[in-house]
Amino acid sequence: MNTRTLMTGDASSPVIVHVPHASRAIPREIRSTLTVTDDQLAAELDETTDAHTDVIAQHAAQSVTARPWVLRNDLSRLVVDPERFPDEREELNAVGRGAVYTRTCNGDVLRRDDVAARDALLDTYFHPYAAAMSDLVTERIAATGRAVIIDVHSYPAQPSAYELHTDGPRPALCIGTDPHHTPPWLCEAVYAAFSPLGDIDTDSPFEGTYVPLDRYRTDLRASSVMIELRRDCYIDETGQLVDIAAENLGAMLGRLVEAADRGSR
Repeated sequence: MNTRTLMTGDASSPVIVHVPHASRAIPREIRSTLTVTDDQLAAELDETTDAHTDVIAQHAAQSVTARPWVLRNDLSRLVVDPERFPDEREELNAVGRGAVYTRTCNGDVLRRDDVAARDALLDTYFHPYAAAMSDLVTERIAATGRAVIIDVHSYPAQPSAYELHTDGPRPALCIGTDPHHTPPWLCEAVYAAFSPLGDIDTDSPFEGTYVPLDRYRTDLRASSVMIELRRDCYIDETGQLVDIAAENLGAMLGRLVEAADRGSR
């Protein structure tokens, strides 16, 4: 079972499209450690998987002349979540949703809270994934002088029980930013690229964006913005992908890729 896929982009492109949560795949040996039933697991995967964001990213990559680099996590975030802090900095540790989840979206026990097992998962999956992303950013900076990460996610129309911040709006597109790594021009580029959606907000209901920890708040050559698409914008009430909606969102994401490639110039 592949743990991740790197899709090669244009040598001159600084853009990395990151798709961390699109997969439902869980290795058999890890499934055996999860305490939920098959039905509970299916429901958890339905709620927590950023379904079809890989399809949208692929549409975007195919729509542009200078292809971005695409890093896709091929394992479910229930194995490890590569975007969480692996230490006490992660606020979602409080609800069992840190780098290694111990609780489901609704608070049921997902796996035993075992330090040795957690460390083994981090060593086997989290740290190698982080190293792959760090290497990719390093390569893009070496080749182009900068790296621009577009971090692609989705979220449900109704808040999940684990969410810590549910008072704000839940727009069609939430833009996640970091005060150090999301320059104003990049945020403006997202608004422009996704303007057909109309319903756009910043850092609500989710804030922040992914930057490799070895460059986090130390290397501003790495910039990043998070794209959180509300799932009912492209998935119907039966959970099926609406193809034309995915294609349209892919075209919008492609326009953002082109803007990121041009940068602030």
